[in-house]
Amino acid sequence: MQTNLASILHQASLIGPEQEQQVVDVVRAEGTSVPSAMVELGLFSGTELARHLEHIFAIALIDVHQYDYHACCKALNQRELVLQHRVLPLQVNDNTLFIGLSDPTRIDALDEFRFATGKNIEPLLLEAKQLESAIRRIYGSEIGENHHSLQHQRSVTDADLGELVDLGDGELLDEATDLSQDSAPVTRYINQVLMDAVRKKASDIHFEPYEESYRIRFRCDGILHQHAMPPAHLSRRLSTRLKVMSKLNIAERRQPQDGRIKLKLTPTLAIDLRVSTLPTLWGEKVVLRILDSSSANLDIHILGYNEPQKQAYLHALKKPQGMILMTGPTGSGKTVSLYTGLKILNTDERNISTAEDPVEINLPGINQVQINSQIGLGFAEALRSFLRQDPDVVMVGEIRDLETGSIAVKAAQTGHLVLSTLHTNSAAETITRLTNMGIQDFNLASSLSLIIAQRLARRLCNSCKQQQQLDSLVCEQLKIPPAATVYQANKQGCDDCNQGYLGRVGIYEVMPFSRELAQALVAGASTLELEELACRQGMQTLQQSGIDTLCAGITSLEELQRVLHFS
Repeated sequence: MQTNLASILHQASLIGPEQEQQVVDVVRAEGTSVPSAMVELGLFSGTELARHLEHIFAIALIDVHQYDYHACCKALNQRELVLQHRVLPLQVNDNTLFIGLSDPTRIDALDEFRFATGKNIEPLLLEAKQLESAIRRIYGSEIGENHHSLQHQRSVTDADLGELVDLGDGELLDEATDLSQDSAPVTRYINQVLMDAVRKKASDIHFEPYEESYRIRFRCDGILHQHAMPPAHLSRRLSTRLKVMSKLNIAERRQPQDGRIKLKLTPTLAIDLRVSTLPTLWGEKVVLRILDSSSANLDIHILGYNEPQKQAYLHALKKPQGMILMTGPTGSGKTVSLYTGLKILNTDERNISTAEDPVEINLPGINQVQINSQIGLGFAEALRSFLRQDPDVVMVGEIRDLETGSIAVKAAQTGHLVLSTLHTNSAAETITRLTNMGIQDFNLASSLSLIIAQRLARRLCNSCKQQQQLDSLVCEQLKIPPAATVYQANKQGCDDCNQGYLGRVGIYEVMPFSRELAQALVAGASTLELEELACRQGMQTLQQSGIDTLCAGITSLEELQRVLHFS
């Protein structure tokens, strides 16, 4: 019996009979573990309880982050046993498997792992909170731990889902009606996945069907992480439920579709999800983009600009006319940088209009237009309309063609401040891209004010980052100061982060378009020559900015190599 631990603590005079009964009641009502129930009831702190159990059972109390439990769990592949017994494989040495647990009376769990793996089992003691956090990082969490509207629903694990919703291959149901019931296991499971993604601050959720498996992944801080693997035969049920939620045509499985879901987290807080379906060989892949305006921090002081870069951006925003361009690959933070500038410009004295595809952040006081190519409303058409609306500031989501670029340049030349984005690798390459589109050099020279190239790198977790010793040759090649203290990520992570990283920081290349650069452009200077001239005038390249971020202990060399592709 799981409640034996409460009896043992009563016999040790650590709790009274009334408290023992309270623990038993909580365990039976909520299905939680005895250690978790005791901490929840406030009988002990997690550390106090673990110390008592270490003394009573003579089992070593350890820190889970000292072990590579991710690799151990992956190698053993005992997901069902881990979730059933709430214990964690930590390490395999020769023929011994070390198991972390918070309740030392769980002999049944140790026996099952001994039988399943054929190894000798050595138990180690973990704090209940640390154990649950580690299991959650690998296998996801239970919906019961999450937000208000769903906090009383029973968790549905991947294994449960296969048992609760087991349809034969030839069985057809009215899936829209069946799955729209809140009590349906598929509905509860998807709610659980969505809430887990919000809590982990994921930007995208991928539902991916394959021939013999089904995979759900979250994109957290720009990196995809596997979250769950529900049974493959439920592929159609899961995709249909998502299509019902986003009001898409559930009968159409051959064509891609796009929709939206509004997810209510609390009575006062909701987020939008952009839904995209794609027919693949083994079913429909569904990708959800989480559009959470409240999570976007539009404070220029924390985006990662150094002081000269920040002042150059603010100086360009103060100009009454000209063009400010943000450039970088998809997902490099261009939208947040643009909106940070718009937030600064957003005053009662200015008329600001934006054309976006899609509108990801809502800003009161700004006239935002959603591009709809199906009805002929593209960036060029929206921009033409803006110029008849007495604008002061215009933001175009992206310059994709000559028509949009030409209108934007003319607007910048005729007394408007224009902000937009392109997809190029550096600030200097932006000029080449625009001239290749067909925009004339002298028009660019008279309209450009500032170009910002940027990337997003993951921030090291301050709680668990580790100091790193770099080879002297590497330091010399990358021009890292010998006295600099460099850190690397702790691959195991901690309770606060995702495998050693938490959040992201911008890395910038800010090029004010000076008179000398304009003259060089008109004279036919190459991309390399423009970049060298900008550097002589004080511009930091992306690599130089990245090295500064590394030396400040904000990110790691490994992350810079991933983002900036230097070696």
